[in-house]
Amino acid sequence: MFESFYGLSKVPFSRNIPTSELYKSASLEETLGRLEYAAERKWFAIITGDCGTGKTTTIRRYAEILSNTKFKVLYISDSKLTPRHFYKGLLEQLGHESKFYRGDAKRQLHREIELMQGIHNLQPIVVVDEAHLLDKEMLEEVRFLLNMNMDARSPMALILVGQNELWERLQLQAYAAIRQRIDLQCKLNYYDRADVEAYIKRHLAYAGAGHDMFSDQAIDDIYRFSSGAARLINKVCTHCLMYGAQNGHRIIDDRMVKRVVEGELL
Repeated sequence: MFESFYGLSKVPFSRNIPTSELYKSASLEETLGRLEYAAERKWFAIITGDCGTGKTTTIRRYAEILSNTKFKVLYISDSKLTPRHFYKGLLEQLGHESKFYRGDAKRQLHREIELMQGIHNLQPIVVVDEAHLLDKEMLEEVRFLLNMNMDARSPMALILVGQNELWERLQLQAYAAIRQRIDLQCKLNYYDRADVEAYIKRHLAYAGAGHDMFSDQAIDDIYRFSSGAARLINKVCTHCLMYGAQNGHRIIDDRMVKRVVEGELL
């Protein structure tokens, strides 16, 4: 709707923008570099952050930059994940039907990982998203998975991704055995004011904008409303562009941002 009014060839603030086209903040680049190192070393890593800080987007980008001739990314996201469905999901991604019982499925996964490494020279990277929702049994199962070779070497890189409460839970004494196995922790933070401006400009450039479309004061208000959360930046910018197109405004100013936030988003 607003794309034609502003002369845009793509939607600038949608969820399906290719990760290669997204704004690359310094913190994102640092996190990706650390995760690449974790992949090489078969480390156990934790990624945490508040809602809207780009955890899943970071993992999408991570999976794309890894060499597919060297690594095999296995991704699981299930708020009610059980050990049996954990192994079932991983084995299905490897092209195998899982055995019914947990112990059999675990041994089956171990064999497939050994074959993957020995024959195809592929290193598995297991990513478990929404990990803050996992119960203690499932978190313990993750730890057992890393004990495949009696602590001699890790069979894979393992990455748990979740909201900040995941790390808070792992600080409890009941999770000490899991916490002690963690090799790397990355915390994703909200964007600052400069990042928000660069984020907006990068997305508009991707969409084909030939000039700045948000005033400095508008970006100030977008930053205050979103607190630097990418998800909220996308939402308020999209609503502002819709409002601007409907009312014939080529430039989004702070008054329009306030009107949109107060009338549509609060």
